[in-house]
Amino acid sequence: MAMSIMIKDVPKSERPRERMLREGPQSLSNQDLIALLLGSGTRSESVIQLSARVIQHFNGLKMLKDASIKELMDIHGIGEAKAVQLRAALELGKRIKQFPAEDRYVIRSPEDVSLYMMDEMRHLQQEHFVCLYLNTKNQVVHKQTVFIGSLNASIVHPREVFKEAFRYSAASIVCLHNHPSGDPGPSREDIDVTKRLSECGKMLGIELLDHVIIGDKRFCSLKEKGYL
Repeated sequence: MAMSIMIKDVPKSERPRERMLREGPQSLSNQDLIALLLGSGTRSESVIQLSARVIQHFNGLKMLKDASIKELMDIHGIGEAKAVQLRAALELGKRIKQFPAEDRYVIRSPEDVSLYMMDEMRHLQQEHFVCLYLNTKNQVVHKQTVFIGSLNASIVHPREVFKEAFRYSAASIVCLHNHPSGDPGPSREDIDVTKRLSECGKMLGIELLDHVIIGDKRFCSLKEKGYL
């Protein structure tokens, strides 16, 4: 009895699973993603070829998203098990899309930054340099810990700060870090890092709104101190 052609029978460099692990899901084509869901092909074609026929049959994803199990099973090589897997994945995607947009925290002042991050950062035993990435409405769209350790202008590189801004299409950034001593007073290094990031932000068109230092139930805004 002939065996089905599995994903593992496809050359390793072309396997969707390996490419997803190496490059992330965004690197896969629609055909690759469907191939992962199908898992195996038929006696006469690979799963990659079968997934291509699925897309061709439905003229792309637009019609595929509403396909019934029966319609999927009309395709040669798609049995009940494969049809159910595809239908389940399509239904899951539809349900996720129906989720209401989450309420995002709005930053309008250093106090807002403090309320958002104080409890998370004030007890940390090492310095954590964190960036909040904001959209045009000053809503936090992403939070990233960029560096852990003593702050140094040569270590906190603008490249690491602003690459996430581009990734999330941020309009502006708020930086903050904690002082384990509990005293939020800025050091010379804090001021140097702030000025360097501010200059880079101006060149890139992504404004550094503030750099807030978190102490123990206290905070310091370098913008309010006149360093921005």
